[in-house]
This record gives sequence, C-alpha cells and structure tokens, in this order.
Amino acid sequence: MFRLERVVKMPFYPVNLHLDGQTCVVVGGGAVAERKVMPLLAANAKVAVISPQLTPRLAELAKVRRIVHIARYYRQGDLQDAFLVICATDHQEVNRQAAQAAKQQGALINVADAPELGNFSVPAQVTSGDLLITVSTGGKNPVMARRLREELAATYGPEYGEYIALLGRIRVELKERLASTKEREAFWRESIDQDILELLRQRKIKEAEAKVRNAISSIGLKS
Repeated sequence: MFRLERVVKMPFYPVNLHLDGQTCVVVGGGAVAERKVMPLLAANAKVAVISPQLTPRLAELAKVRRIVHIARYYRQGDLQDAFLVICATDHQEVNRQAAQAAKQQGALINVADAPELGNFSVPAQVTSGDLLITVSTGGKNPVMARRLREELAATYGPEYGEYIALLGRIRVELKERLASTKEREAFWRESIDQDILELLRQRKIKEAEAKVRNAISSIGLKS
C-alpha cells in the first residue's frame, strides 16, 4: 500500500519556463520594466515594450532591435499574441486593464504593483551559466529574499557555472564510459570536488577538466 504523506501547502508552484522564441510583452518603460525585460532577453524571448517613453537602456535595446518598442500607451488588443505579459506602468488602472485582457486570452501574467492580479511571480535569482538558483518568500518578505539571494551568490560563484559547462562538454564521453546508472551516480559523488572548484576559481580550466576525466576513468576501473 502507498503511504500518503502530509501535503505542505505553499503559495506557488515552482517551474522554469522555456521562453526561446516566445512573444513576451512588457507594459511600461521605466526602471521596473527594465528590470523585467533583461531576464526575458537572457531567456531568448521575443520582447515587446509598450510605453511612450523608455529608460536610456531600454531605448538603446530598441535602437539595436533587441526589443520591439511600441511608442504609445497600452491599448486593448495589444496583448493578442502574447505568451507572457508583465504589467509595470505607474498607473494601477492601466496595469489592471492589461492584466485582465491577458488573463482572458490565457497568457501568463505578472503585475509589478499588484501581484494578486497576476498568476506568476518572479523570484529573486542567482545565475551562473546554466546554474539557476531562485528564492521566494511568497511575496511576504522581499528583503529576506534579497538577503538570501546575496548569500547564495557569495556561496555559489562563477566556478559552479564553469563546472556545469565543463561537464556539458564531456557529456557524451561520460555516457560512453559509464553506461550504468550506478556508475554515473558514483561519478557524481566523486567529481563534485572542492579541488576541482578551486581550480575553476583560479581559471585553471584544463587542470580541472583533467581531474574530471580522471574521475571518469577511476570509476570505469572500479567497475
């Protein structure tokens, strides 16, 4: 018989979205909108910004065509093709109208000044290459979320992203040399090594890669 575990309720369901090529619309062109735009671009989304004015950084992105700038206030119908919508204007009523329109068409919605009007939130995050760590307090304590993000950033520096990239380069060899799940589990235990991370901190990439390959070989010999 299955044992039923007690379900611990939480305000959000954590998920990572693939936004490559997806149309994402940011309503607003100020500082908050700019903060929302940058992670969307990093995720390779198609970003449109609806606002009569833009921050200098957003204006530069529009100039080089990294974003599409719709240089006017939001209008009904602007969100028709949007997969994801972020409402970040200084006008609560405009944000509410845009959120309602986005909800009617089934888009994902984040409202900067009224999270309850949306259906997702953006957590504090630490990124290093393919490493992504997020922190959320359910919107109840942004200061704590920011502090935890800073602590995580100090603990998991760029060397962890380098380590993931290194393993990605030798992934095929890893699968060929260590065919069984048991062998690969043993490799992960032995290869996540402070010596390797220290080499990566010192930018000694070749030396770190040699240690990883040695770990693969040692597991293969044991098997």
